[in-house]
Amino acid sequence: MKPPVTLGRADEPLPEACDVAIVGGGVMGLSTAYAVAESSKLRVVVLERSYLVSGASGRNGGGVRMQWGDEGNVRVMMESIEICRGLAQELGINLWFRQGGYLFLARSEAGEQRLRRNAELHHRVGAPTRLLGPEEARELVPELDVHDVRLAAFNPKDGVVFPWPFVWGYAGQAIRRGVVVRTHTAVEAAEADGAGLRLRLSTGESLRANLVVNATGAWCHGLNHSLGVRLPNRPHRHEILSTEPLKPFLDPLVVDLASGLYFSQSTRGEIVAGITMPDHGDGGTDVDQSSSLGFLAHLGRTLAAVMPRLGRLKVLRQWAGAYDVSPDGDAIVGPSPGVPALLQLCGFTGHGFMMAPAVGRMLARFIVRGERHPMLERWDPTRFVDGRSRAREDMIIG
Repeated sequence: MKPPVTLGRADEPLPEACDVAIVGGGVMGLSTAYAVAESSKLRVVVLERSYLVSGASGRNGGGVRMQWGDEGNVRVMMESIEICRGLAQELGINLWFRQGGYLFLARSEAGEQRLRRNAELHHRVGAPTRLLGPEEARELVPELDVHDVRLAAFNPKDGVVFPWPFVWGYAGQAIRRGVVVRTHTAVEAAEADGAGLRLRLSTGESLRANLVVNATGAWCHGLNHSLGVRLPNRPHRHEILSTEPLKPFLDPLVVDLASGLYFSQSTRGEIVAGITMPDHGDGGTDVDQSSSLGFLAHLGRTLAAVMPRLGRLKVLRQWAGAYDVSPDGDAIVGPSPGVPALLQLCGFTGHGFMMAPAVGRMLARFIVRGERHPMLERWDPTRFVDGRSRAREDMIIG
């Protein structure tokens, strides 16, 4: 039996220097730390300003899907879901991974065309998405109101995981492989130190690293700005709630394209739901994680219309997290403009959690062997400087 592992400590001793310092102890940072440690002897340190899962990784609905509108994202998620299938055994922790599928509902001609176009793409790359009529959708979810649904799309390999053990599993196995995980320690600034960088910490300590990975998501601008790096991603508040439990009846995660509503049922029976809210404009780089009555009212009305039975449910918990929104919908991953020792790992527009298993491996191969995956070329942070940025994806939910 393996001895228990403490998942990061505020008093964890730090070395004076390391090969790779990862700032941010969410799923992106920890999956990368685990993959680097698994495939190399590099000295890796993870720095988290609070406790593990305190940020976006612990505040999402846990959905994982390969139903995207862009081939690159579909392929990334096909790999990520395949990794998830064996991840509980690999990490030694129950992730509560359940492949009940995603069911997308289209109520407009534009939505119908989008699902048809996506299904053709999915078939071409081997993703098992199939198109359904309204009544077929109701057979999957019997209590849906489908009176104005034109078309639905269902992929049985999509699913849901429980976010917290997802992060804890990566942390535990990274630590077993020699990664130092220091919590409750913020990086206040960074400065050039030879070919690498020196991080100034909130504890008064400093750490020199040959490479620094900025995996802080919507909080990335503090570290970036200390090095003169300016990127156009911005935080966006996204709210979510969970209800009192019901006897399990809902297998797929349901997404209504018309409203941006999505909801699923956890293994404990709660309905977990979110919805697209009107954009209130650019809030700068400040992260807002407050909850609102407007969200509760809007989601309640929309959810009750889609499935009337759910209108009577009591809400037990409501919270908010931060999407790290990239202007072209693509992630921002790789060496920073003008500061190659700072690797960006941000800008996933609310979908980094599901991509983390594949992206962690992808970035680790770049760090360890210099291998550039085609998506790293596309996600290159310098694209905003030289004009290569362009929108590709229209299946961004929430």
